[in-house]
Amino acid sequence: MDQTHREFVDMLARLRDLQGEDPLPLYRELMAHTIEHFQQEDRWMVATGFSAENCHSLQHKQILGTLEAVETHYLQGDTDIVRRMADALAEWFPQHAQTMDAGLAQHLMALGFDTETETLPDPGRVQPASMSGCGSVTCS
Repeated sequence: MDQTHREFVDMLARLRDLQGEDPLPLYRELMAHTIEHFQQEDRWMVATGFSAENCHSLQHKQILGTLEAVETHYLQGDTDIVRRMADALAEWFPQHAQTMDAGLAQHLMALGFDTETETLPDPGRVQPASMSGCGSVTCS
């Protein structure tokens, strides 16, 4: 998760630093990375007892919907919208990572979840779809 977060932050910084270049190719790269990133976390949550519609996953869906809308607006001529979205993501992401993602990471570690194989050493410790919180057992 930390590596994926570093990649996201680096890509976001590059997007924010673009000067006079078409931001759309890098924006689309950021979108693809973010889709993969969120899908991975969503799989981990479902595998470790979260309902598919937990608030962490719902926030992922909201961000992805906004990313898609930004591309549409850009293509319709609002060429500054990508920069505004990059600034908004830079403001949003630290809190998301420090709360929802940190809680999820603690939950995964407590269960011994292997993020490489996406498996649990003892699947019996997890009640399927028992949590609807934001990423931590304590906010179920």
